[in-house]
Amino acid sequence: METPTIGMDRKIKALVRAGYYSSELEVIKDAMRSLFRENTELKINAAIELYKEGEVSLGKAAEITGVTTIEFKEILGKREVIREIKARPAEEMDRKLKNLLQT
Repeated sequence: METPTIGMDRKIKALVRAGYYSSELEVIKDAMRSLFRENTELKINAAIELYKEGEVSLGKAAEITGVTTIEFKEILGKREVIREIKARPAEEMDRKLKNLLQT
């Protein structure tokens, strides 16, 4: 990844010196929030990548994207992203079924 240009670096430092932000990191965080707010596609792509890497759950990825879980599932489907679902062991399911049938 490229570092910010000298001009960009100077602008960031100027904003901090002027008191608009407490640190350079705060400037960058605010810039990223603005970028994702303006470019929904980037926000969606970031959420999908985090989900695929297992860094966030399906629900959290949907929240990041600003859609419901159902809508996020649809986005994944349209982009042909395969969702892996962890199944419970068969023995556990058999035991639960047996308990339900006995009541």
